[in-house]
Amino acid sequence: MTLSVRRLRGVERLAGPLLVVRRVPGVALGEEVLVRGRGGAVRHGQVLELDAEALVVQVYEGTAALDLGSTVVELTGGPFRLGVSAQMLGRVLDGRGRPIDGGPPIVPLRSADVNGRAINPSARASPEDFIETGISAIDLLDSLVRGQKLPIFTGAGLPADELAARIATGARVLGEERFVTIFAAMGTPRRVADFFRAAFESSGSLDRVALFLNLADDPAIERLLTPRCALTLAEHLAFDLGMQVLVVMTDVTNYGEALRELATAREEVPGRRGYPGYLYTDLATLFERAGRVHGRPGSLTVLPIVTMPDDDITHPIPDLTGYITEGQIVLSRELHGRAVFPPIDALPCLSRLMNAGIGEGKTRPEHRAVADQLYALYARGRELRRLVTVIGEAALSTAERRVLAFADLFETRFVGQGATRRSLDETFALAWQVLGELPREELIRVPTDVLDRFWRPANGGAANGRAREGGP
Repeated sequence: MTLSVRRLRGVERLAGPLLVVRRVPGVALGEEVLVRGRGGAVRHGQVLELDAEALVVQVYEGTAALDLGSTVVELTGGPFRLGVSAQMLGRVLDGRGRPIDGGPPIVPLRSADVNGRAINPSARASPEDFIETGISAIDLLDSLVRGQKLPIFTGAGLPADELAARIATGARVLGEERFVTIFAAMGTPRRVADFFRAAFESSGSLDRVALFLNLADDPAIERLLTPRCALTLAEHLAFDLGMQVLVVMTDVTNYGEALRELATAREEVPGRRGYPGYLYTDLATLFERAGRVHGRPGSLTVLPIVTMPDDDITHPIPDLTGYITEGQIVLSRELHGRAVFPPIDALPCLSRLMNAGIGEGKTRPEHRAVADQLYALYARGRELRRLVTVIGEAALSTAERRVLAFADLFETRFVGQGATRRSLDETFALAWQVLGELPREELIRVPTDVLDRFWRPANGGAANGRAREGGP
């Protein structure tokens, strides 16, 4: 369909990424515009706001070097659309979906509105089926499920980028070959972008990854478009082509900062910590595009990475993200300081849809019981650490010392896995090795028949514990 282009002259105001021009009939919110300055250079934008006499245009490249007299605004008559195709897999694209890897042009299968919509609740199927990430602390304790949205909360300096790359290259659905990853990087430094590209190439999985890159020196307002382009491609692959799609978005905090910058330019009344009052709604327009649709085999799973400023989980961006999504994975600065990778803090982590993707016929029948037992013992060990700072380790009983030692072993051997990718079977085998360090009678959350099949005392573990119990 050919869109009619109307040209408007006489820009009334320029402010940061915004320009104001006199309104004409038939303009719609979200309509794509082309902005031509002196010399004919083209910039892109969209209609952001309408009132009785004027319209506000958001210019992705900013308004620097434009002037009021010579600037021309061209209305295209439709929203910003992205040409999508499976050919985009294996390619590196900029924040607006244009190839930047020097490869051949992409021939789109169709064109789609990047704004998208949340899945209609009546058409939404319940998330199910386990996604194996290769990360033991996630796979066993906080399992990711097809169609889920599960954020990773991190702090400045923590290895969230490394973890995101590991998940993007190592995740798979058991028994499903058509599993692909869409990686959207927003406000990323160039060295981090180079790291992502090298990680995907060295893993041999680049052919099933589409990488959208909005660099730190790219226009900040373009960051608002990057996740929408990535999700638009993901919807095409999932719901048109029947693929299982994982969308990794990093960093959502950079997205929120760009949204605050835009709100400031519009002179809006600020909300919490200067963020706009519609931050929750805006984030929901991204995350709620995840899910499954009745009658279609594909799925769209979202894994956002959120940096918590000052490690504050109550900051508006992680706080509101937690309300929209179905759980969280939290990284620990303490574990990172002890060289544990990935430094996942198991206690505040949660996957609300975990039970839908585990158990008989999906992972292992004992999955829930083993996860509960590990969590309970580790929580008790963390409590004992705090107690030791008050009364000293000598005041603990022998059984309490075993649990205290278990907490250390759990962090270093189970959570910490370095550069190794673990299959689910390897994760369970390691879990049973760690549990073997404790006497069987202390594993009260695991059914007896499961203990009969899998529990074995570790060398020097439970047996030595009993010996110390009878010692001086």
